Order: sequence, then structure tokens, then C-alpha cells
Amino acid sequence: MATLATFGLLVLFPFLMAYAAASDLLTMLIPNRISLALGLGFCVLAATGLLSWAELGQHVGAGALVLAVTFTLFAFGVIGGGDAKLASVTALWLGFDGLLDYLLIASILGGGLTLAILAARSHPLPYTIARLPFALHLHDRQTGIPYGIALAAAALLVLPETMVWTRAVTG
Repeated sequence: MATLATFGLLVLFPFLMAYAAASDLLTMLIPNRISLALGLGFCVLAATGLLSWAELGQHVGAGALVLAVTFTLFAFGVIGGGDAKLASVTALWLGFDGLLDYLLIASILGGGLTLAILAARSHPLPYTIARLPFALHLHDRQTGIPYGIALAAAALLVLPETMVWTRAVTG
């Protein structure tokens, strides 16, 4: 079972985060199947016995808290639904021990990403880039910011610092 937990942390989680970031960049959408796969992956991780019942409850609590906040932000049109689901299911994996770091790093990366995209939008696209449909869409001032990139990058930076990572990878 430890091998399954290690696979989830070293392969599944990073792959799905990279897929979410790439999808958000290219399509401005994070498909539900990514969040669903992350949720199911965490269920498999939990079934390995890596977490005690109390720890499992804390991870579920972290995910539920982030879901409540991000769903509210989504309802007010502040963030996209895919971002809300991705942040929530990421919090499920990280638990409370990685949550504050995750939110802080995601905010910093997201702010930098936003500023970079806004700066790029103030200049015309070079011809070679302007031929790419996703670049044209991203350059459009009416298009949002693919915040899933920041959420995924922050998750990949924070996960190795969590208790669940330490327990699964180092034994």
C-alpha cells in the first residue's frame, strides 16, 4: 500500500496538476475530470492507511473550508468554477499543514501571472505568436486570467513540505 501512496504523490498528483495548468492556459478551462481524478486519487491515498482517522478528517476539513470560500468567490464572479474546484481538491491533498503556504504561494504566483499577462496585453503580439489561437485568446482583454497555472504551481511547491509527503516518500 505504501507503493500506491508514493505513486499517487510522485506521479498522479504532479501529472494532474500539470494537466490542469496546461488546460487552463490553452483553453481557459479546468475540466471537471481533473478535479474528480484528484479527489478519487486522494480517496485511494486515504485507503492505503497512510493517514489516521483524525488526519483524514483534517484533510477533508481543509478541502471543505477551501470549497466553501472558493464557491462563494465563484458565486460572486471573482474566480472561475474550475479554479474553485482545483483549489478545493488540492487542499484535500495538502491538509491544514500545507494550506496557508499553498494559499500564500498561489496568491503571489497568481499576482505575478496577472501582472505579466496584463503587461503583455498592453503590447501587440508578435506575428509568430499571434498565429496561435490560445495566445490570441489569452491576449484578449475580455479573457480572464488562467489562475489554474498559479494554483497548480503552488501545489507542486508545497506538497513536498507536507506531512503526507514526508510519511509516504521517506517512510
